Amino acid sequence: MQEFTPIKEGKVREVYDNGESLIIVATDRISAFDVILKNKIAGKGAILTQMSKFWFDFTKDVVPNHMLSVDVKNMPEFFQNEKFDGNSMMCKKLEMLPIECIVRGYITGSGWASYQENGMVCGIKLPEGLKESEKLPEPIYTPSTKAEIGLHDENISFEKSIEVLEAKFPGHGEEYATKIKDATLALYKKCADYAYSKGIIIADTKFEFGLDENGNVVLGDEMLTPDSSRFWPLEGYEAGKGQPSFDKQFVRDWLKANPDSDYLLPEEVVTKTVDKYKEAFALLTGKAFA
Repeated sequence: MQEFTPIKEGKVREVYDNGESLIIVATDRISAFDVILKNKIAGKGAILTQMSKFWFDFTKDVVPNHMLSVDVKNMPEFFQNEKFDGNSMMCKKLEMLPIECIVRGYITGSGWASYQENGMVCGIKLPEGLKESEKLPEPIYTPSTKAEIGLHDENISFEKSIEVLEAKFPGHGEEYATKIKDATLALYKKCADYAYSKGIIIADTKFEFGLDENGNVVLGDEMLTPDSSRFWPLEGYEAGKGQPSFDKQFVRDWLKANPDSDYLLPEEVVTKTVDKYKEAFALLTGKAFA
């Protein structure tokens, strides 16, 4: 049997080279504040993979994506076991674009802090008098550069994203920057409307895109998971305050309140976190996570 070792390891995911394709494995690791925590969250990797699969299927008419299969039977024998079953996705190889495509539909987090300071989010002027967690008149696109592990991504303007892409793909900067901006907003609008109808507000999210062998822009990475998005329950939503969420915010809040934890979570926080992920999965897909 051919052995595989990851060609790339992120905070949460491992990437394996399968010749013509890649196999991306979402582990049960969890990170917060750019640090990998000491706990594993059992089942989390599979929930993230299955949720991405749901969204990739849902949006393939909006923009093509890199997913080939989530069935380990379609993967080499090395992956056909419990460790990889459910949390692995075989994907097309893409040349990834060095931009994180962030879209914000509601004002919260660092965006809210910035707005209170100067009425802007990532250089975009917003209407006066917005309240925390309020829905924006229109979603805004706030790209950032992708940083190495341990470093923070840097927010940039749309104009700067053209420059970054032009430097890497001479003659195509504006074309690619415009395509990924338009795709990001179209994906967000379709998915946010759908999620709202299922009782979940997608406050903000990020997408990543790459180029296929023909130079087409293709959606890659993960999609609309609690790790890459801010999900709020619609029930009880009220602008003017912070919202409870289905994502890692629960973990972040606990870590902030317990600065001496050394990034080790108590068991109840681990359980509550995975329960939140499962609840979001069930609401969005209409199926309980098995």
